[in-house]
Amino acid sequence: MAQLNTNQDIRQLANLELLARQVVEGFITGLHQSPFHGFSVEFAEHRLYNNGESVKNIDWKLFAKTDKLFVKQFEEETNLRCYLLLDTSSSMNYPQKGMSKLQFSVYAIASLMYLFKKQRDAFGLGLFSEGIDWLSAARSTSTHLFYLFAELENAYHQPKSNAPTNLSNVIHHIAEEVHQRSMIIIFSDMLENSMSAEKTQALFAALQHLRYNKHEVIIFNVNDRQHEVDFKFDNRPHHFIDMESGEEVKVHPSRVRESYQSALQQYRHELELKCAQYQVELVDANLHDGYNNLLRAYLVKRNKVI
Repeated sequence: MAQLNTNQDIRQLANLELLARQVVEGFITGLHQSPFHGFSVEFAEHRLYNNGESVKNIDWKLFAKTDKLFVKQFEEETNLRCYLLLDTSSSMNYPQKGMSKLQFSVYAIASLMYLFKKQRDAFGLGLFSEGIDWLSAARSTSTHLFYLFAELENAYHQPKSNAPTNLSNVIHHIAEEVHQRSMIIIFSDMLENSMSAEKTQALFAALQHLRYNKHEVIIFNVNDRQHEVDFKFDNRPHHFIDMESGEEVKVHPSRVRESYQSALQQYRHELELKCAQYQVELVDANLHDGYNNLLRAYLVKRNKVI
């Protein structure tokens, strides 16, 4: 299966199911051809029969072909409970030309859901900005998968205007709302209108709350690295608009690049340190780098948990 490497390849696909299958199968093919071993990437609808258990679910047709006893796996049999949280605040609509952070996150979440379904992990979806806008239960059925695909498509086709983020409130809510010992996967640019020292500390307290309630956590810090991290813009005056507050400013990028990068790097460094302290997996997710690193980060985390 060919691997999806370009935004053009992805945009040509008509729906999330086809996209997710292409991404996951391409990723698995790459794993088999690489030096990575030990990942649970062999998917089956059966498991080996254990002596002493009921024979009612043995697949006798498969026994006739293989001379081995396999038991049919059912939808409710899951290994792990995962909740995927999608930041739908207005800053996720950047950039407005090409693939946005929101679009990238929707495609990444759809691919992870497809992977969860293959591995019989239960999965749920949450959409948030200032608070939790919508949260599903965690299930592993095909019907549930397509239901969540439809919600993801709605989120992508109905982007929010002037919608701010309140990550700490959202994370505290999730820490209490979902079943303990779940895997929480957050897709967010981790930016708010003002990441003051007070807000930063509130975010760290919320992450600590998640870990205190025995949740495993992965944060995919979605970004357009060239512009949002490196601040590489043409050498001319630009008109910048805050997508969450609507605040506007005209400035020459070269005059503010150093101070901007310094402030952002300090925040990101603090975030990395706290995530390491709380054993939260923080993954830099540049929307131009594709999806393989995201899928691999999940598999590494999952294999540590299971």
